[in-house]
Amino acid sequence: MSDAQHVRHLRHVLVLPDRDAAEELIEELAERFGLAEEPQLVRDALAGEDDAEDAQWLVVVEDPDAAYDPARLDGLAAEYEGWREAE
Repeated sequence: MSDAQHVRHLRHVLVLPDRDAAEELIEELAERFGLAEEPQLVRDALAGEDDAEDAQWLVVVEDPDAAYDPARLDGLAAEYEGWREAE
C-alpha cells in the first residue's frame, strides 16, 4: 500500500459562541485556507437547554488530505472567541 492510502481523513470541528461568529469564521476560512468545499455549519444545543441563546455553533471543516494546520485553525477559532475540538 502506498503512503497516500494510509492518510487518515481529518475533520476539524471549530466551536463558536454564536451564529454570527461562525458565519464570519467560515468566510475567513475560505480566504485564508482556500477550502476545497464549504464548511458545514451546525447548531449544537447544550444539553437540557431549550433557549436558542444557549447554543454553540459548530463549523465542520473536512480535510481529506490533512492539509490544514491545526495550530492555524486553533488561532483562527480563538479570534472569534471559539476553539477547535481535538479529535
